[in-house]
Amino acid sequence: MKEIVLDTETTGISIKDGHRLVEIGAIELDNLIPTKNYFHCYLNPERKVSEKAFEVHGYSDEFLSKQQSFKEVSEKFLTFIENKKLIIHNAEFDLSHLNNELSILGKGKIENQVIDTLDLARNKFPGSAISLDALCKRFRIDNSRRIKHTALIDCELLAKVYINLIDQKEPTLDLQNNYIENINNDISNTSYYKKVITPSKQELINHKEYLKNYLKKNYFNWIFVYIVLQNLPFFRIVHLYIQNYIAYLKRIFQDQDKFWFEHQIIKFFPIPFYLRPHH
Repeated sequence: MKEIVLDTETTGISIKDGHRLVEIGAIELDNLIPTKNYFHCYLNPERKVSEKAFEVHGYSDEFLSKQQSFKEVSEKFLTFIENKKLIIHNAEFDLSHLNNELSILGKGKIENQVIDTLDLARNKFPGSAISLDALCKRFRIDNSRRIKHTALIDCELLAKVYINLIDQKEPTLDLQNNYIENINNDISNTSYYKKVITPSKQELINHKEYLKNYLKKNYFNWIFVYIVLQNLPFFRIVHLYIQNYIAYLKRIFQDQDKFWFEHQIIKFFPIPFYLRPHH
């Protein structure tokens, strides 16, 4: 089953204020596996970008003025999404802008089946943050490339979020349709596969040598720390205090055997040999 992960960027929030599309990004999934098919374009909105929108995506009026219009790419875009399920985060926003562009050209609205990942996340994590960044953090998806909101990068992230939202940790495979061949060709570009790397013999030798030297060094470090602590003035004062306390107890229990008493006390208060009383 083929699906399209879709995202757009605009000059502003509401079409009622005359805002237009400036970017469309879409990537194709085949049984949740990204294929090599994608659609991406920048658009000339024929108006200025609002300050808030510019802070979000960073596309300047000068840059966008050199891009093609939606009319020039509309047929190619509609062909790309034809008869495919659309996966969109906050679908109402993106579809309203896409349908607005189509209505300007006198075309009908998009009738594709739509899955809104915002609704999926709201039902799965009620009361929690459900922005794309928040979901990436929840599912431990690396979104470090998302410095600005760009349609194609957002699509790549949303595809991974969508797989996690539907509890499909690994892509489903339909072996009867030869999808295994696609996997072998595309696995290097599929970021949610975990490649097992076997270390070489030399790497194993280096690792064992490192552990040997590190553990040995660490062992002697602990001995050094123990010796230092035993000779710090604070610990010496503590031991001297214990000695004085023992002497005080001796004076109280003078009838007790001297050596037996010291032996009992030292059992509960370990004292370094150089601080123990000598007879």
